[in-house]
Amino acid sequence: MAETTTEPILILTEDARLLDDLLRLCAAAGAEAEVAHGAPVNESAWRAAPLVLVGEDRAAHLHGAAGAPPRRPGVLLVGRDPERREVWERGIRAGAEQVVFLPEAEPWLAGRIADAAEGAAEQALTISVTAGRGGAGASTLACALAVTAARSGRRAVLVDGDPLGGGLDVLLGGETVEGLRWPAFAGSRGRVGAVALEDALPRLHGVHVLSWGRADAPGAGAEATRSVLAAARRRGGVVVVDLPRGAERDGAVCEALAQVDLGLLVVPAELRGVAASGRVAARLSTALNDLRAVVRGPFGSGLGGGEVARLLRLPLAGELPAEDGLRSAVERGVPPGAVRGGPLARFCSGFWEQALAAREQAGAAA
Repeated sequence: MAETTTEPILILTEDARLLDDLLRLCAAAGAEAEVAHGAPVNESAWRAAPLVLVGEDRAAHLHGAAGAPPRRPGVLLVGRDPERREVWERGIRAGAEQVVFLPEAEPWLAGRIADAAEGAAEQALTISVTAGRGGAGASTLACALAVTAARSGRRAVLVDGDPLGGGLDVLLGGETVEGLRWPAFAGSRGRVGAVALEDALPRLHGVHVLSWGRADAPGAGAEATRSVLAAARRRGGVVVVDLPRGAERDGAVCEALAQVDLGLLVVPAELRGVAASGRVAARLSTALNDLRAVVRGPFGSGLGGGEVARLLRLPLAGELPAEDGLRSAVERGVPPGAVRGGPLARFCSGFWEQALAAREQAGAAA
């Protein structure tokens, strides 16, 4: 179960009206708050707080004054009049991460407070998996990627983006496990709590799974998809989204694609599969900056992964040989990717190693 931070948000202000507003925003976000009056600031509270909210009346105490606390990230200077140039100058001198003004910035600040209370980290690396043609094995690969990530100790969330796919919880052997499915979130609007979402989902083989149930229910709309996927990404780790083919113009799928870092198109190594996948690749490429081909065996047709990727004009994410006994293993409750020496597990381990290393390098370069 995910845990929230135990440390309160630290508020520094002697402005009674501003204090009331900040306490109200903390309460709305479900965050505890500690108010520090006077100077100097308690250094242990200053260092431990996940977020520090400083009223413009206290900014002078953070720079150059006797007993001023050390600079740290996560300090916001809060004012009321954006036309007052001195407020911006105080924020710069105090080393504030950002200067915000109420009431205009209340929605943003409420979200920032909630993120801090939830211990929000770097957003999850988000991968979409789509089949180039029916039966290509995209759902199997999506499950295997999530299971492999969880087995390596990473936080992993698997999101079923296909209401007509039968439910990824079935593929993971967890259709009877308690927890919420997509219909419970179909009416979601605005900000969804990341911790609340995670705690509500079934946890299967170490993976938090948002699946579709078996009951006939309307699909999730664009707003619900945006809110729920943003919450799933907020606590870091990896998120894998299984998306249907041929639905790139659907509002919910478009919202999901907008939050995807890297897309995988699963293509069988045969000419008919390549022909069908070409149309899907062309549509997905308009929504994704990074779309790669996963070429699935068997490779008896003479087409190798490099040739298939070249025909599709996509980078090759890798070849995925056929795995004997996969279907029977799933029927026995063994999830895709659980056999450590199998082709699926080897492919997924290598994929995560490369993708996560590339992200770290990009972050370091930035």
